[in-house]
Amino acid sequence: MSTWRSATGRRPPATGQVLAYTLLIALSLVVLVPIVWAVLSSFKTQAELAARPPSPLPASFAPTNYTEALRTFDFGVYLRNSVVVTVAATALTLVINTMAAYGLAKYNFRGRTVLFLVTLGTIMIPLQVILISVYEVAADLGLVNSLWGLIIPPAATPTGVFLLRQYMLGLPDELIEAARIDGAGEFRTFVRIIVPLCAPPLAVLAIFSVIWRWNDFLWPLIISQDQDKYTLPVALAQFDGQLVVPFNYILAMSVVSMIPVIVIFLVLQRHITRGIAATGLR
Repeated sequence: MSTWRSATGRRPPATGQVLAYTLLIALSLVVLVPIVWAVLSSFKTQAELAARPPSPLPASFAPTNYTEALRTFDFGVYLRNSVVVTVAATALTLVINTMAAYGLAKYNFRGRTVLFLVTLGTIMIPLQVILISVYEVAADLGLVNSLWGLIIPPAATPTGVFLLRQYMLGLPDELIEAARIDGAGEFRTFVRIIVPLCAPPLAVLAIFSVIWRWNDFLWPLIISQDQDKYTLPVALAQFDGQLVVPFNYILAMSVVSMIPVIVIFLVLQRHITRGIAATGLR
């Protein structure tokens, strides 16, 4: 009995493969439908948002909500603060965590394992437990009500140290020894050899850091006292207390807040699977 083949000569997909793709497509739609609905609703007026039953499409795709929100409610200032804090905090996180992971992975010193376990154990400590202590330290350093107070305290993350250390354990020590024999200093060895080889986990950590810093709400709410220091999540939350909540402006700025995370993910997504898989094998 001959096996059925398509016009291109390929065998038909197996039943399990068809079911797997069907399930993945269904789950993708579940994730994408709320995002598409939010994007379409960001172009609607207050009356359209209050209409029942709701219309899936806006009457006009004019960017009035975006321009009015940026002009009337100083969302431009909040957006600028979020961009500055996210970029600076992510860069600082990558530098600090990479250096800490390199020391824990490639230097032999007494208490290295204990120090790593203590660092790893801090993952289980929620921010709410140490919030007062961190705030007092930030106040003593003069970081309260400043963008530096949003950038510096959350920069060192134990998750990033763990990811990078586990990846660096798989890098051959012979590369470092060869660089030292050739006369390269420790810093040059770190920058020219270790950092380029750690591109996959650095991309993963960059995505995580952007998501953490961009969506962070509790710490910016505590450390920022003036509205000109608010980030976008804190500013959006302030509208809940108004007598008339401008949902059309909130939706528009919520869509704007999603764009950087999506762009970063699309740019670095090819490193995610490789970086996490390689880290998990160490």
